[in-house]
Amino acid sequence: MKLYTAKLAPNPRRVQLFLAEKGIRDIEVVLLDFGKQEHARSPVCEVAPTPQLPVLELDDGRRLSESRAICSYLESRHPEPNLFGRDGEERAFIEMADRQAEFFLLVHAMNAVRHSHPGFASIEQPQLADFGRTQIDKLRRSAAWYETLLGKQAYVAGDRFTAADITAFCALEFVRGLLKFVPANEGFANLQAYRDRIAERPSAKA
Repeated sequence: MKLYTAKLAPNPRRVQLFLAEKGIRDIEVVLLDFGKQEHARSPVCEVAPTPQLPVLELDDGRRLSESRAICSYLESRHPEPNLFGRDGEERAFIEMADRQAEFFLLVHAMNAVRHSHPGFASIEQPQLADFGRTQIDKLRRSAAWYETLLGKQAYVAGDRFTAADITAFCALEFVRGLLKFVPANEGFANLQAYRDRIAERPSAKA
């Protein structure tokens, strides 16, 4: 199998962190350059209405896109360590937490960066500065909710690390690196401590 991915982008990073947490090393990783629009010219990435990454190419030639779908497929092949839930009930709560992290952290983070950062002006056309600012504001409101949640539990889905934490962490790292959005500077001490704890995991360092 081959994983077509890119550096820094949050959705590709979700899959790469998932691979690292699982200890999966038998998948060839092919890096494409988002800045040079290599994904837009690659037929491998034509798996949706617009070219996208990551894409997992299976041994039979089929191509699987969407980060969560790729991770779900990998979990079925490598069930341990478990990241999606040990039974139906836990899976439901982890899926809820993962979708919340995706919609309320990752989507706002991606929109904020794509519409606010000058480095994305050639990629996001038209780049809408006002929209970017609204997304940063929505990200702050979501971060405040997570600040409260993480004052009650260690991880976003409960008491253990799961795929939902990968999504949340990648969202936080994306805006930290490109928009200098640091939870501690926004008054979110619990969220900062959570981010720092995830950053110390071997998968995050890798």
